[in-house]
Amino acid sequence: MLRLLATLAVALPGGAMAQWLHLPLPWMIGPLLVVAALRIAGQPLAALPGGRQAGQWAIGAALGLYFTPAVIHELMRHGGVVLAIAAASLPIGVLGALLIRRLSGADAPTSFFAALPGGAGEMSVLAERHGGAVDRVAAAHALRVAVVVVTIPFALSFGGAHGSDAYAPLAAATDWSRMPLLVLASLLGAAPLLLLRVANAWVLGPLLGVGLLTATGMPLSSLPPWLVNGGQLLIGVALGCRFSPGFFSRAPRFIAAALMSALLAIVLGTSLALLFAWQGGLSPASMALAAAPGGVAEMSVTARELHLGVPLVTACHVLRVVFLTLGAGLLFRLVQPSASRQTA
Repeated sequence: MLRLLATLAVALPGGAMAQWLHLPLPWMIGPLLVVAALRIAGQPLAALPGGRQAGQWAIGAALGLYFTPAVIHELMRHGGVVLAIAAASLPIGVLGALLIRRLSGADAPTSFFAALPGGAGEMSVLAERHGGAVDRVAAAHALRVAVVVVTIPFALSFGGAHGSDAYAPLAAATDWSRMPLLVLASLLGAAPLLLLRVANAWVLGPLLGVGLLTATGMPLSSLPPWLVNGGQLLIGVALGCRFSPGFFSRAPRFIAAALMSALLAIVLGTSLALLFAWQGGLSPASMALAAAPGGVAEMSVTARELHLGVPLVTACHVLRVVFLTLGAGLLFRLVQPSASRQTA
């Protein structure tokens, strides 16, 4: 309990300071940086049990309010672009895996599942199943998400991308009389995904449940700002607690290679996104965020805070999770022989 209180005692000022400095995504980036730095310095901070899931619930429910009937029609019109951006994560991940393997000398399964921009838990399980080093895969994903969460919002915000989205949520005000319906819809959406052990169930479930009601035009309540900010703080703390003393010194070559792979994914994804934006007449900033190799909750809430194509970004990242979850194992079996020859 003391460790949890100590973590909140540093995370809250971290978020407040980031907000005072007008940093993008302050209630996620501030706690993430403060907690990660203290963890690496040896402080015994700990994330609140279930905190990341609670944060994901708040983000997922808030995102579901954007999927109005007009937005659904617009997404269907751009369905090809959404599919292409999501599917591109697979070849980009393969290129990142080849880079990690060449620079660090890590084995094929460790390199492959460390480079794919999927969930840390899912990729670690797949790596263990194929004989990879689980600790290194988990470390690579912690570093990737942290790098993306810190760099992408700064780049977009200071590049003047804030406020360019025409989409708006169906419910813009908090109506406490309608709040129980929103909570019920979010929990009903999460329940089947939890039973099926679907990855990211606590963000995808509320997104699905609330999004389905929103798509029918049913009026709902928005979440109060303090609840959404609290969700960001809990996710930021959970990300920061993935770091530990000696994080950068245990396997410096591998960590450096994983960092290079993450940066390569950002560059390639952004380049592809700009190409699609140019061809389809879409917002370059929204497309860049849609192609960023971050987590569903982190990237979608970034879109929400910066007002950048929330439904488009969310749809791309949800589909990316589907592609990676279903295709990662099969793709590894297809590329493993060529990966072995690459370093033979």
